[in-house]
Amino acid sequence: MDSFATLIRTASHEQHMEAETSTFMSDLLGGRLGVEAYARYTEQLWFVYEALESGAHGLTSDPVAGPFIQPELFRLPSLERDLAHLRGPGWRSSLTALPATKAYAARVTECARTWPSGYVAHHYTRYLGDLSGGQIIRGKAEQTWGFARKGDGVRFYVFEDITNPAAFKRSYRELLDAVPADDLEKQRMVGECKNAFSLNTEVFRALGEEFPLSA
Repeated sequence: MDSFATLIRTASHEQHMEAETSTFMSDLLGGRLGVEAYARYTEQLWFVYEALESGAHGLTSDPVAGPFIQPELFRLPSLERDLAHLRGPGWRSSLTALPATKAYAARVTECARTWPSGYVAHHYTRYLGDLSGGQIIRGKAEQTWGFARKGDGVRFYVFEDITNPAAFKRSYRELLDAVPADDLEKQRMVGECKNAFSLNTEVFRALGEEFPLSA
């Protein structure tokens, strides 16, 4: 019998690949888009993580979501430093969410408020993705736009308080395996995980429309 962590990873594999191979992401990582597209993407991340992390505070004592609320994962302060670097000190005044981003953030907020298991699904798709594939984005961004290694502009991808990402991911998967939920609830969590990837893909699609490569 597969562990729940394995189940959730394999069940959402297709959506994960779709998100990773979106045209916008491919163009961004391929160096075919300018730093403006990267900055716009970083802005969208701010709204998603604002929803994730403001929602986290009310869940610290929840039996399902509580164990996952680990401050060393929080990304908002790093994102804000990146945005100040990318957009200047007045970055907040020009910050706007795409409709797809608003829908994504709203779903995270709703899960945080009404369905802790669903919140965990979003938590998993974001933070474990950042610890893994996010490192590829950081390397490409440093290379393409000349950001200082692990410095302003890419701090979002640098987990300074996690010295051993592999061990951290292992313990995170152990938390997933130990989640106090029955099989039906676990299936619902897998479904929400897929939903999270779809919402993320919609954001990429909208960014792709905003930054089309001239044919």
